[in-house]
Amino acid sequence: MTTIPSALRRPSTTTTHELGTASVTLLDRNRTRPFLLLHGGAGPVSVAGFGDLLAARLHARVLMPTHPGFAGTARPDDLAGIPALAALYADLLERLDVWDVTVVGNSIGGWVAAELALLGSPRVSGAVLVNAVGLDVPEHPITDVRGLAPAELAKLSFREPERFPPDPTRPGPDLTALAAYTGMSMSDPTLRKRLAHLDLPVKVVWGAADGIAVAEYGRAYADAIPGATFTLIEGAGHLPQLETPEELLAAVTAPLVAGAER
Repeated sequence: MTTIPSALRRPSTTTTHELGTASVTLLDRNRTRPFLLLHGGAGPVSVAGFGDLLAARLHARVLMPTHPGFAGTARPDDLAGIPALAALYADLLERLDVWDVTVVGNSIGGWVAAELALLGSPRVSGAVLVNAVGLDVPEHPITDVRGLAPAELAKLSFREPERFPPDPTRPGPDLTALAAYTGMSMSDPTLRKRLAHLDLPVKVVWGAADGIAVAEYGRAYADAIPGATFTLIEGAGHLPQLETPEELLAAVTAPLVAGAER
């Protein structure tokens, strides 16, 4: 008899369906691997293509929410702060009744992923932080990008910014919503201490050419989390899902080996 490793087990559900004159009891073992993919300040369009890649290559279920206040959506006044956004997504997983979820987040989405992991939801089985912000690292502060022209922001965001010229037809991030979630510093001085108690598999993945949060910042993030791995992607900046999606996919799906590629 084949034994399925506990990490690969997913809950079974039993339902009864009335089909004509017959009643059918159905045992449903859903083996679809679920991901919660969280965008950063660049908005949901910045992760959509990578979500498609995840779904196609892994035959995965990929949930890609738009943070309220982005892409023309409304943000209620009482939804403020990254922990509140993480709690919102914990409620979403409850509502959808999904289990064994790997949370993948880029930039502020990585910060949300870290806070969601800290909530201890049994529905979350791991997290991947991709060029995440949120950690207070005084020796390697996050670059203040407020007020930068699109071309200047692109130079900080991409290893090869000429491949991603600013699109004047695409609206920029909602700076009001961004400030409501992250504050002015883009960091939380309490996060490092809280991450020290995190008991969940975590991968920290970083584009080496990130001019917003440098690679040393990423290593500090990994060092703050017990057992976390750190993977550096040489060909990418702040948005590896756009510049090097194949390399990011490989990092997301690689076996977790503590301390890798530090």
